[in-house]
Amino acid sequence: MTRKKITFAFLFLISTIMLQAQQDLSYQTPPKAIADLIDAPLTPSTRISPDYSMMLWLDRPSLPGIEEVGQEELRLAGIRINPKTNGSSRAYYYNGMTLRAMQGVRAPERKVQGLPAELCIENVSWSPDNKRVLFTNTLENGIELWTVDAATAQAKKLTKAIINDAMSGSPYRFFRDGKTILYKSNLANRGPVPIENAKPFGPTIQNNEGDAAPVRTYQDLLKNKHDEALFTYYTSSQLMKMDLETGKSIAFSTPGIIGTFSPSPDGEYVMVSRVKTPFSYIVPYSRFPFSVSILSKVGKIVKEVTEIPAAENIPKGFGATREGARSFTWRSDQPAMLYWVEAQDGGDPKQEAEIRDRLFVLKAPFTGKTMPVIDFKLRYGGVTWGNDGLAIADEWWWQNRQIITSQWNPANPKSGKNVIWDRSWEDTYNDPGGFEMTRNEFGRSILMTTDEGKSLFLTGTGASPEGNRPFVDKYNIETRATTRLWRSEAPFYERPLSIFDAEQGLILTVKESNEVQPNFYVRNLKTGDSQQITYFPNPYEALKGLQKELVQYKRDDGVELTGTLYLPPNYDKEKDGPLPCFMWAYPREFKSKKAAGQVKDSPYEFTRVWWGSPILWVTQGYAVFDDFGMPIIGEGKEEPNETFVKQLTSGAEAAINELARMGVVDPKRVGVGGHSYGAFMTANLLAHTDLFAAGIARSGAYNRTLTPFGFQSEERTFWEAPETYFKMSPFMHADNIKEPLLLIHGEADNNSGTYPMQTERFYAALKGHGATCRMVMLPHESHGYRAKESVMHMAWEMDTWLDKYVKNAEVKEKKMEVKKP
Repeated sequence: MTRKKITFAFLFLISTIMLQAQQDLSYQTPPKAIADLIDAPLTPSTRISPDYSMMLWLDRPSLPGIEEVGQEELRLAGIRINPKTNGSSRAYYYNGMTLRAMQGVRAPERKVQGLPAELCIENVSWSPDNKRVLFTNTLENGIELWTVDAATAQAKKLTKAIINDAMSGSPYRFFRDGKTILYKSNLANRGPVPIENAKPFGPTIQNNEGDAAPVRTYQDLLKNKHDEALFTYYTSSQLMKMDLETGKSIAFSTPGIIGTFSPSPDGEYVMVSRVKTPFSYIVPYSRFPFSVSILSKVGKIVKEVTEIPAAENIPKGFGATREGARSFTWRSDQPAMLYWVEAQDGGDPKQEAEIRDRLFVLKAPFTGKTMPVIDFKLRYGGVTWGNDGLAIADEWWWQNRQIITSQWNPANPKSGKNVIWDRSWEDTYNDPGGFEMTRNEFGRSILMTTDEGKSLFLTGTGASPEGNRPFVDKYNIETRATTRLWRSEAPFYERPLSIFDAEQGLILTVKESNEVQPNFYVRNLKTGDSQQITYFPNPYEALKGLQKELVQYKRDDGVELTGTLYLPPNYDKEKDGPLPCFMWAYPREFKSKKAAGQVKDSPYEFTRVWWGSPILWVTQGYAVFDDFGMPIIGEGKEEPNETFVKQLTSGAEAAINELARMGVVDPKRVGVGGHSYGAFMTANLLAHTDLFAAGIARSGAYNRTLTPFGFQSEERTFWEAPETYFKMSPFMHADNIKEPLLLIHGEADNNSGTYPMQTERFYAALKGHGATCRMVMLPHESHGYRAKESVMHMAWEMDTWLDKYVKNAEVKEKKMEVKKP
């Protein structure tokens, strides 16, 4: 019998194994120290007004209850819709708003008044004229549109619960004047929800006439005609135009499945894209057919720009794209000029081509010819526009991780592009940063200039061997040379958010340290003065005194690695000795050993804790080694995954050896864990090494034959590299796993490739070979977990598992203590 036949016979056998030993268990709660950190109050999110005069703070609620997360949802064409609200079923809300002047020490805070009692805030935006804030509020039966007057901090409802927010992107857009908006409304007379006929119209049939369509494993796709009817019902909308000063709305153009819509910078036109039929059953709606039209400001068709077919057969590989026009956008430096790009290589990265993409423009009144403007020898990565005949263009190529940044003159495109930087995006030490932006007369973002238009500003993370040190540079347009203006200094980590006054040299930053909560500062680049303007408290007082160290070490092939080590407060190595350890990581692919070994963190960042963080277990007496280096490297033409297992093993062994050498970790009591691709890593480490006492794998994929057209950064299909898919799949090596493994997964996982079935089948394989394993399926949860009950129970499962199999590894009999249901 061939290996292929053995493998598929084995797969069939495992798929028939019945899951046994079902355990009825109510939601549990972890130790109080962990629960308190998970439930700690969250620092407000901040929105700055366009003129940098005002700050808006948005209160963030704690985790929602399982009743909210478990509401009915429709999974259609790659999106999840709450049918009661006609919005996203898994939205993140705010529940309070506060206004204050941005500058000034202890400037007075004004709570927004007039807000409804039932408050679920989304889609928050400042108006271009800085006078108001718009937001949506989700009720039990729909979504309303609200506004806040910035001068009075008074809120006012603009619409009833009619907003259609089923698709991605904001459901409203401002015109230039800041007084007029377009918004998506549910159709007034759309009738009842389509009911599925008990008697099918006929079989569901998909047909292919020899065209290759190597799509990845998307989830939540349309499956039949009823799904198509539901998708049309909930995504169809009517664009409405509203005068914010009078509150009056009128219908704008004809209804349909509106994808994107955007007024031109001068407000005279509106670009609208519409999703068209026929729908696809193998790709999400973002790859459905669509049309692009230009309308006048009163909703009349001015120009039908294009109609693009479905993109089911995009060529295989990273850097592949759909044929035809894509990325339609208004030029921010012109009153009304549309631009887009079109692939010149059929969208196929494997096809030889001197030109990969070409940029086109079409200028108002849109009666002239489409004009080609500039060519890209690599894949188009975006254009940043500036005044006075200046633009910055990016292009990239996946195979060698190349990114080219050029400057050019849109007024004279024949002069071509002048390359500024040609580098690898993996090389973070030489990342020049990004150009700073400002607002023009249209309220659109353009390049910020200084020195009478001769210079631009750059801000960046500033990766270095000593850790990240954010910076501000000045860039000379003529010489293309940079001058450093400022750099973050130890023992603080300070990052620039925006330069808001170029002439005065004023920048808004966020400053923090190991134990000092991040807060906003105004820094003067010319004088060096810095003024704190917010005073958010530390939400993690329980972690005060936490010991943190950026650890640098090498694996056996010489690659430099780093990880962040956390030790409990008051830990004394001489007195307390080596600790049990919990290690957590996520593998990343690289094309260069040099780039893989670069430090990508800062030893001075504030320690942030979230519900999925391994740092929580410092409170239980563990050393935690977080984000320890797990690079998977394939230089030149070598594929990284050809030596995936070897490199994983080498990285894990190097980490444990270094922690043991430091005398802070007991190498016999080390657990390993990860989420998603980190879960895949965890299962592989247990299948191929004896380094760990136990493992915890959350929301992972374990059988790569179930993702046959590629996964993560693997471009080859299963049929092109079957041995690699086999070797990398811990499912295929379940008989080698002898250490205890806890598997956790959301029952409604929508992430590509990580079907809940991945965990179910893997658990069956482990159980079939007598492994010590436990599978926890969280009801209603997706790839990330939302409900408070789910998160607390997840933490309880992890804590109990670590306590039994890592901290007390030598104890053979220790039952899991649970509360009665």
